[in-house]
Amino acid sequence: MSTPNAARLRDGRLHLQHGPIDLVIEAFGAPHEVEAAYAQAFARFGDVLTGLVAELPTLRQPVGAAHPLLRGPVARRMAKAVWPHRAVYITPMAAVAGSVADEILAAMKEGRTLAKAYVNNGGDIAFHLAPGQELRAGIFVDALDGVARLIHDRPVRGIATSGWGGRSFSLGIADAVTILAKDAASADAAATIVANAVDVDHHLIVRHPARMLDPDSDLGDLQVTTAVGALPQDVVDLALDRGAAEARRLQRLGLIEAAALSLRGTWRIEGTGALARQAEAG
Repeated sequence: MSTPNAARLRDGRLHLQHGPIDLVIEAFGAPHEVEAAYAQAFARFGDVLTGLVAELPTLRQPVGAAHPLLRGPVARRMAKAVWPHRAVYITPMAAVAGSVADEILAAMKEGRTLAKAYVNNGGDIAFHLAPGQELRAGIFVDALDGVARLIHDRPVRGIATSGWGGRSFSLGIADAVTILAKDAASADAAATIVANAVDVDHHLIVRHPARMLDPDSDLGDLQVTTAVGALPQDVVDLALDRGAAEARRLQRLGLIEAAALSLRGTWRIEGTGALARQAEAG
């Protein structure tokens, strides 16, 4: 297995990479606090991948009636995030990116005084905000299509995006579903669930068994989306309505704060005013 790498980007942000894990990190505060936070992030990052690999067989199994027995802190975060969704097919891998981001952010914050900080794991982001602080995160589909305004006073510390054209397979047809939740792991799991719900049956949608595309996929023989054609607007609306209904259900359960759903240029936004289309964001 490769070794963890750390580098400073030209703008001063920290880049951590190990195998498939690729993090961009930024902290704000007194210079000595920021440097100490970066050192703590790298120290914790060292064995994250090896810990996950050791428990992959369990992490790739769908969650059922019994809570998964896992040892590593990142693996336990993953299981906790997907547990509320166990009524449908979901494995802890649905929350891996957000859980890694949460773990590294927690390490950065320990004993440090920071104004704000974030850990971006391929678009799944964990963030810290001191009182009075805020961050803005862009939502990208074809371009900068939306903005999430993240402030200290809202109970949101994680953002994640899922869709059929992203890094992971999807059972649905959403171009993108962005979720705001209490932490990045919760947002990651919920983005998977809502993106799966943005779905219809139509001859312009192409699907294949996940195992055919990746023999190691945690989705096994489930049909995942590989192409979405130029769907009629009424079909787009129906798929988005189904996803929006699922987002509202998760809101009622207190599992998410807000959701932005996109398919073929049409959007649905559910929840607080923290999410807006770019044209509306000002």
